[in-house]
Amino acid sequence: MATKCKHCPLRGRDHFVPMSQEEVNVMQRFKVGELIVDAGAPILMQGSNSPQLFTALHGMGLRYKYLENGKRQVVNFILPGDFIGLQAGVMGEMGHSVEATTKMTLCVFNRSAIWSFFKDNPERAFAVTWLAAVEEHFLGNALATLGQRNALQSVAWALAKVYLRGEQLNMVSNGQMPLPFRQQDLADALGLSLVHTNKTLARLRNRQLAQWSDGVLSIADIDKVADIAMMDETSVPQRPIL
Repeated sequence: MATKCKHCPLRGRDHFVPMSQEEVNVMQRFKVGELIVDAGAPILMQGSNSPQLFTALHGMGLRYKYLENGKRQVVNFILPGDFIGLQAGVMGEMGHSVEATTKMTLCVFNRSAIWSFFKDNPERAFAVTWLAAVEEHFLGNALATLGQRNALQSVAWALAKVYLRGEQLNMVSNGQMPLPFRQQDLADALGLSLVHTNKTLARLRNRQLAQWSDGVLSIADIDKVADIAMMDETSVPQRPIL
C-alpha cells in the first residue's frame, strides 16, 4: 500500500521544513501513487517526455548526462527526499537521465497536474521554486569544483557534501553512512580518471580523515575534510519536501 503523506517517514527528519496539516493534505491530493524500482533501473531518460514527477521516498539514485561521444557526466547523487523530473515538467523533456542505484520507492505525481498545483497552492509552488534555486546553487558550486579545485579538494568537497546531507537525513551513525555508489560515479561527477580518484581517496584514508569502501562512507573529522575542500560552511539548510 502507498504511504500516506501524514505517515511520511521523511517528515520527522531534521533536513526538511515542517509541514502544516493543510500542506500535508495538499500533497496527498497531488500524489497519485508509489513506484518501486530495482537497483539499476532507469527512472527518467535523457530526452524523454515523462508524464510523471517523483520524490525519492526510500533508496538512492544517480543523475547523469551522456554526450554524443558516449562520455558520461554525473550531475549529482539522489538521496531520500529529492524531487525528480521537474526539468521535464517545465521544459517538456529531460536533459539528463535518472537511474536507481539501490532499490528505490518513489512517490508519484502527475506532471499534467503541476500547473493547477502551482495555481492553487502558492506556498507549495514556492517550495518547488526553492528546490530549483538550491539545485542551481549546487550546480554553481559543482562548476567551481570542476574548474578550480584540485583533485584532493574536489573529492573532499563531494564527500563532505554528501555526508552533511546524510547527517540531516539521519543516515549517519558513528561517523558512517551508506554510500552505495561506485568510484567511477564519483570520478565522472568530478571530471577525474578512476585511477586519480582512487589515489585521492587513498590520500584521505591515509590521513585518517575519510574512507569510502564496501558502500560505506566514514568521516572521522568533517571539519578537517571541509577545510581541505575549501568549504565556507558546514551547515545544511532545511529544505521543503514534496
